[in-house]
Amino acid sequence: MDTHTSYRYEQLADLIVGMIDKGALAPGARLPSVRAVSEQHSISISTALQAYRLLEDRGVLVARPQSGFYVAAARRGALALPSTARPRTKASTVSISGAVAALLEHASNSKLVPLGCAVPDAALLQSKRLDLALARAARQHGTRYNAYCPAQGEPGLRREIAKRAMRIGHALSPDDVLITAGCTEALTLALTAVAQRGDTIAIESPTYVGLLHTLEVLGLKAFELPTNPTRGIEVGALERLLETEPVAACVLSSCFNNPLGSAMAEADKRALLAVLARHAVPLIEDDVYGDIYFGRERPKPFIALDGGANTIYCSSFSKSLAPGYRIGWIAAGAYAQQVMERKLAFSLCGPALPQVALADFLASGTYDTHLRSIRRIFEDNLARMTCAIEASFPPETKVSRPAGGFVLWLELPRRFDSRELFDQALEHGICFAPGDVFSAGRRFRNCLRLSAGHLWSKQVEDGIRQLGRLAKEMLAR
Repeated sequence: MDTHTSYRYEQLADLIVGMIDKGALAPGARLPSVRAVSEQHSISISTALQAYRLLEDRGVLVARPQSGFYVAAARRGALALPSTARPRTKASTVSISGAVAALLEHASNSKLVPLGCAVPDAALLQSKRLDLALARAARQHGTRYNAYCPAQGEPGLRREIAKRAMRIGHALSPDDVLITAGCTEALTLALTAVAQRGDTIAIESPTYVGLLHTLEVLGLKAFELPTNPTRGIEVGALERLLETEPVAACVLSSCFNNPLGSAMAEADKRALLAVLARHAVPLIEDDVYGDIYFGRERPKPFIALDGGANTIYCSSFSKSLAPGYRIGWIAAGAYAQQVMERKLAFSLCGPALPQVALADFLASGTYDTHLRSIRRIFEDNLARMTCAIEASFPPETKVSRPAGGFVLWLELPRRFDSRELFDQALEHGICFAPGDVFSAGRRFRNCLRLSAGHLWSKQVEDGIRQLGRLAKEMLAR
C-alpha cells in the first residue's frame, strides 16, 4: 500500500471498499480477522482495527460479537419506489382514534411477530446504564427528587440537550428548552399554541399515525401534501395551498418521515422556509429520527437553517434510547410563553428522577457510541428486510429506501387491501401497520408499514416471508 498519500488505515479501508464495489467481497461475506489483515499488509493490529471500525461507522461493515466483521447486506433495489400521493383539493376532518387504539393493542402483544409498532427493541438500548443512573439518583437523592421539578424540566437535562444542539448547527441555551412527556406532548403543546379548533394544519402524506390522532383530539383539520418517497414534500404544492387556503401551521418531519423514511434536501428545506415566511405560517418540526441517520452527517433540522426563526422544534429520546422514560423536549422560540402556559395547564411538570438519570447518561458521553451502534443495526435490519420482501412479496410490490430511521413503506397494486392482510396476519401471529392509518382521508389502503426496530431473527424473517405469501394469495384471487 502507498504510505505517502493518506493514513494507512484509510488506505486499507479504501482497498476493502474497492473489493466490495468490484464484487470480490459479497454482502454478508466475513472479512479476515484483524490479526490476519495486520500480517498480510504488514501493519499493526490497531491500524487494521481502525480501518475496520472506520468502515463500520460508515455502514460498510457490520461487527458481530465473537464472530468478526462482515460486509453489510446490500440493498438490491429490485423493487420500485412507492408512488407519490396524489394532491388533495381540500382539508380532511380526521377520524382515526378507533383504528389507532386497535393497532396499539395488537402491537403491544409480545406473542406476535413485532413488525407493527415503531418502537426500538429494548435489547438494543442502553437500559442497564440508564437503570444504574436511575437507581443511583434515587439512592443518593431520592427525597430531593420526590417533589415537583421545575416546569421547564430538570436544569441538568436541559443543559445536555442544549449542548447537543450545537452539533446540528443550532445554538440553544438551557432556558430555550422545555422537557415534555415524549414528542407527542411536545407536538400537542406546539399545535395548541398556534392553532384553534377548526383550523387547518398542512401535513405530509402519508404521515405519522400519532400526529393524526393528536389532530383529531384537538379538533384540527389536516391538509395532506404529496410526499415523495425520497425527497419529501413538494414545496410547490405547499405554496399553491398557502395561496388559496388559510393554514394555521405546517407540521413536518425534520428528516426521515414516518412511514416513508424520506428526507428533504437542505436546499428544499430553505425554499420551504421561505414560502412559509412569505405567508407568515409557523412550522412545527418533529425530529425524533434525526439521530438515526445512515449517511456521513446528521441532516440539519429546519430550525438550524436561515429562515427557521418561526419554527417550533420537537424531539425526544423515545426512538433512540429510552421509549419507556417518555422524555421529549420542545424549543418553541417566539411561542415559548404560550407553550409554557399550556405545559402548566396540561401536566404542570414531568417526573424528576428519569430526567436526572438521562442527564447523567448524556453527560457520560456514552450516547454517541450507542447511536453509532444502533444506526448500523437498523440499517442492516432494513437491508435484510428489503431482501426478504424482494424474495417473498408479489413482484409488483414497491418498497421505500429510507435514509434513516427503522421503518419500511410497502405499496401493492391498487386492488390490494392491507386491512384484509392485517386480519389474516394476526391469525398467523404477525403484526404490522396497515396503510390507511397514515392518512387523514384513510387513503393508502393498498399500502403497509413494517418496523425493523427489533433484533433480526428467524422469527422476524419468517414473519415477513409469511406476509409475502399471504399477499400473493390475495392478489391471485
